[in-house]
Amino acid sequence: MAKHFECREHWRAVDTVRNIARDYQLTVTLDLFGWTVVERHWGRIGCNGKGARDSFPNSASARRFVDAARRRRGSAKRRIGVAYRSVEET
Repeated sequence: MAKHFECREHWRAVDTVRNIARDYQLTVTLDLFGWTVVERHWGRIGCNGKGARDSFPNSASARRFVDAARRRRGSAKRRIGVAYRSVEET
């Protein structure tokens, strides 16, 4: 059985010249039934944006999903012209 993991990540892509201000948050938790829940929130900085919640029966499946989200954020420079940068939570 894979070990459970929890994480919280927050990224921003900002380019004031091109009016790009994107925000992306990802949180991994365990629910009461033992499923791993991945919550994502994204949108323009300062706006409500959108969100999604995905549940996985094991942490290995959730980890693959999170890794795919990280790869997608990593390709932002090529896709939108500005890279996402990690935001330190205070």
